[in-house]
Amino acid sequence: MMAVEPQAQYNTSYMMSEEHQYMSPEDEWDRDLLLDPAWEKQQRKTFTAWCNSHLRKAGTQIENIEDDFRNGLKLMLLLEVISGERLPKPDKGKMRFHKIANVNKALDFICSKGVKLVSIGAEEIVDGNTKMTLGMIWTIILRFAIQDISVEETSAKEGLLLWCQRKTAPYRNVNVQNFHIRCAQRDDPIGNLNTAFEVAEKYLDIPKMLDAEDIVNTPKPDEKAIMTYVSCFYHAFAGAEQAETAANRICKVLAVNQENEKLMEEYEKLASELLEWIRKTIPWLENRMAEQQMKAMQQKLEDFRDYRRIHKPPRVQEKCQLEINFNTLQTKLRLSNRPAFMPSEGKMVSDIANAWKGLEQVEKGYEEWLLTEIRRLERLDHLAEKFKQKCSLHQSWTSGKEELLSMKDYESASLMEIRALMRKHEAFESDLAAHQDRVEQIAAIAQELNELDYHDASSVNARCQGICDQWDNLGTLTQKRRDSLERVEKLWETIDQLYLEFAKRAAPFNNWMDGAMEDLQDMFIVHSTEEIHSLITAHDQFKATLPEADKERMATMGIQSEIVKIAQTYGIKLSGVNPYTNLSPQDITNKWEAVKHLVPLRDQMLQEEVARQQANERLRRQFAAQANIIGPWIQTKMEEIGHVSVDIAGSLEEQMNNLKQYEQNIINYKCNIDKLEGDHQLSQESLIFDNKHTNYTMEHIRVGWEQLLTTIARTINEVENQILTRDAKGISQEQLNEFRASFNHFDRRNGMMDPDDFRACLISMGYDLGEVEFARIMTLVDSNNTGVVTFQAFIDFMTRETAETDTADQVMASFKILASDKAYITVDELRRELPAEQAEYCISRMTRYTELQRSNRGCLYLSCPLLYGESDL
Repeated sequence: MMAVEPQAQYNTSYMMSEEHQYMSPEDEWDRDLLLDPAWEKQQRKTFTAWCNSHLRKAGTQIENIEDDFRNGLKLMLLLEVISGERLPKPDKGKMRFHKIANVNKALDFICSKGVKLVSIGAEEIVDGNTKMTLGMIWTIILRFAIQDISVEETSAKEGLLLWCQRKTAPYRNVNVQNFHIRCAQRDDPIGNLNTAFEVAEKYLDIPKMLDAEDIVNTPKPDEKAIMTYVSCFYHAFAGAEQAETAANRICKVLAVNQENEKLMEEYEKLASELLEWIRKTIPWLENRMAEQQMKAMQQKLEDFRDYRRIHKPPRVQEKCQLEINFNTLQTKLRLSNRPAFMPSEGKMVSDIANAWKGLEQVEKGYEEWLLTEIRRLERLDHLAEKFKQKCSLHQSWTSGKEELLSMKDYESASLMEIRALMRKHEAFESDLAAHQDRVEQIAAIAQELNELDYHDASSVNARCQGICDQWDNLGTLTQKRRDSLERVEKLWETIDQLYLEFAKRAAPFNNWMDGAMEDLQDMFIVHSTEEIHSLITAHDQFKATLPEADKERMATMGIQSEIVKIAQTYGIKLSGVNPYTNLSPQDITNKWEAVKHLVPLRDQMLQEEVARQQANERLRRQFAAQANIIGPWIQTKMEEIGHVSVDIAGSLEEQMNNLKQYEQNIINYKCNIDKLEGDHQLSQESLIFDNKHTNYTMEHIRVGWEQLLTTIARTINEVENQILTRDAKGISQEQLNEFRASFNHFDRRNGMMDPDDFRACLISMGYDLGEVEFARIMTLVDSNNTGVVTFQAFIDFMTRETAETDTADQVMASFKILASDKAYITVDELRRELPAEQAEYCISRMTRYTELQRSNRGCLYLSCPLLYGESDL
């Protein structure tokens, strides 16, 4: 049972009236007046038990009420326990005057509380006067246990009686009229009383102060004993009500604490998973090991598309949700006056943002690298094929040339034959010079393949080197043969001019046809309609030269006709072989027919490419038409969200509904983004890498869309936090609207105020600010020294100024009530007063109490760092 604290100011007249009511004039306690033996027995038992119920708190007790108080020591100790105050230091001697001095100190303390002791002196107490001792104890009980009992402004006795009547009112056959007459009407009153006494001692910690037989068998039980016993019940039930209130307060605080810890665990888990995904993804994006085949590189591009379409969007949502959970948790902690949540090292929102930024940087570079490599491989494949074609043509031309140049047929030839060989060799040299350009082209292509890191560069280099070596050898052999022919040239005098002229004209014309055929079969690669039209123009220009070429063919063929005519005229038998060239008229005719056949084929190829480039242009325009709508739409929505976030019209719930609808409209727009993604994929599959019809790339649209989703989610979260703040702090919608209006009036930075604007805003709201006070407020609203005040910080400050919270002092006061005002609380008390889950939560976090003189097992130190993060209180 908890001791009743003395009132700071005591009404003396009230005590006098109480004494007058419960005591007769002085002669009531006159030493010559005998006390009723039954009443004396009841008072001795009751008063002794009452005294021991308090003295046990100090680790002692009394056995005989008139003997154990004679030296005054336990009497002074009793008064200290029930009053909570310190009495003067007792005398340590054992002489009578020492005992009288100690008793007088106790009586003086009683008198200091406004109690008038009638006929009670220290000598009677020291002498063991039973009647005076009982009277003194009754006076103490009356002052410290009964006096403060008042129900509906009644006197102490009437209040205690009224309290008994109210507590027993629901029970039938119970009618309490006074503190004398037995009130139970059932057949077993002694059993009833013993049951009641046992229950009180077991469950209310009220010692048994009366015997049931004494009450039942006594016509008029002692009123003082009954009142003393009943007052213990009053205080026990009053303490239980206080304990229930305290337990409810603690449960409320613990529930908030447990919910916050759950949110912290969820944040840590989500942050770890997101960071782990980023950690695993970045090396994949940083791997720039190019594949050697186009198909493999295109597969890499397809994998990257899957990453952007399928794997990354859920992570974007997780990142946004993580920021929202973090802000909500911090808001709840601020509202309950708890320290801000500090995630584990490396898992701050800023850490995740930095990791995400690093991911996006390597992601952008990865896509650019893929496209560059695909272009490079495309160029390499084209060059490699062109290299092979030119090498094949060249090697076909050079086939057998070394053997011919090495022949020594001129040694046994006739004059005509020598001259023919000389002219033939000149024609070969002309042909050799004409092929020099092709050899240089082959070398240039090989060099470019090497510069572009072609995967089979070794084979290219080997083939190119073989051609160059062969070409050098041909030059050497050609020079040696010329030298040999020139040595015997003087031996021959005549030469057939017509054969020579044919050979000279046929060779360049044949080279021209070879070049024309090579150009007509030349592979090409273009990326725009302008480029293909340029090729068509060049082809048209070539076709315009065909009539002139046909004239040259006719002129060349006319020489051969002249030779035949002369031979027929003069009866010359022709061998059928021009000694100066291997080209026959039939060769010229066949190549000319081949050129005419290739011209329409080239026309067809160019027209097919025109169709392909026109289709690509349609894809470009189709993509641009959508991108030029979607891009501005996203920008407009971003600006609208900025306006919505500062709009104070309507309640927060209405604003929330509007934002939710706004968010749904944005989500519904996703189909347009998906359609644009499809067009973008078609463009990439067609190897379209640029688009002059729009400034928006797919990457721009993706980034803008992700920013739009994140912005609307953050705006909704801000309104949710305002609702949470309003409800938790008990702030009206009108107050929040007033705060928002004041903030918007001075907001010149789109959601943030400079310190000067913030000071003006506070002054407009009635704050009288000095420099010191304003500096203190700024540390609250801008704890990170950013130089600006956000709307959330402004709301937190204003709500803190106008609302109440469960403070640490209030929670400590609640714990002390449960602990019966002790400096510690037992495990059993926590389990008795709190729900099981929250009781175990406290037990696992509170520290052991180590300042007891006895074993501290099962005792916990009254502190609440587990609730507020503060030092022990």
